[in-house]
Amino acid sequence: MHRTITIMAPAGAADTLVGTLENLPGVVGLAIHRGASIKPPGDLLVVHSLNRTVDEVLHHVRSALANEPLCVVTGEVASITDRSRQREIDHDSDEAIWEEMESRLNQEGQANANFLALTALGAVVAAVGLVSGPVPQAIALVAASIIAPGFEPAARLPLGLILVRGSMVRSGVLSALAGYLAVILSAGLALWALLAMGAVTAEQFTGNSEVQRIAHSSLLDLLVSACGALAGMVMIASFRHDVIAGPLITLMLIPAAAMVGGAVVVGRLDLAAGGLQRAGADILLMVLAGAVVFSLKQRIVHHRRSLRHP
Repeated sequence: MHRTITIMAPAGAADTLVGTLENLPGVVGLAIHRGASIKPPGDLLVVHSLNRTVDEVLHHVRSALANEPLCVVTGEVASITDRSRQREIDHDSDEAIWEEMESRLNQEGQANANFLALTALGAVVAAVGLVSGPVPQAIALVAASIIAPGFEPAARLPLGLILVRGSMVRSGVLSALAGYLAVILSAGLALWALLAMGAVTAEQFTGNSEVQRIAHSSLLDLLVSACGALAGMVMIASFRHDVIAGPLITLMLIPAAAMVGGAVVVGRLDLAAGGLQRAGADILLMVLAGAVVFSLKQRIVHHRRSLRHP
């Protein structure tokens, strides 16, 4: 999608920036409203840009306003029509920018009340799936992988590493630990309750073919996870969050973590170890995939630091 960039900056710096931005071929529209910005005080610049030019615009913003107070807001534009340049507009790129990736992952991967509630609910669904027959099991495990936000905290780690954002790495680690601990505890509690009510037996869990498959993952299983991890990172980097359910399903993050809680409840520490191993392998694949994808995007596409980096 094309981008609109709103920049609040001091008057003198804004004039310098306007002179630079109006010469960029990918800037389709440029407006300045003098004195319109109240917080921070100064001018208001509105830039309508092709997606492929956003990084260059933000690079010039950093250069022109390096020592000035500023506020920059980016957003998607549903369409741009300029008949003299329509061919160029129609063939714009589909890359996300660093700041948008950070914002999306920070919002969806923070260990707040909503995050933990969804994580716990997904874990309960996964626990039920691990003691169910093939058809309801498939539905439950797919649903659990989509409900519980297990992908976003892990995705924050490689993005923070590539952008040299230590705070993002630290918060990602804490969110991942909190999230997966919530999965283990919630799934364990759910299975304990089902056993206590007589709704299921321990053998339905320990003898379940999917439990055994997760505990003894094959090379083919890990290959599917690796492809899912790479696809997920590409989707984040190209702002295709609407289709990220596919990678979530290929990864065994939530089912494997839920299996750990269930295995502890029934006293099968070997199965718990297998679940930890599979969840850890998938997280490692995500970190490696993210490091590869985000490194390539930095070298080939963006060529700049995030504005959030000092």
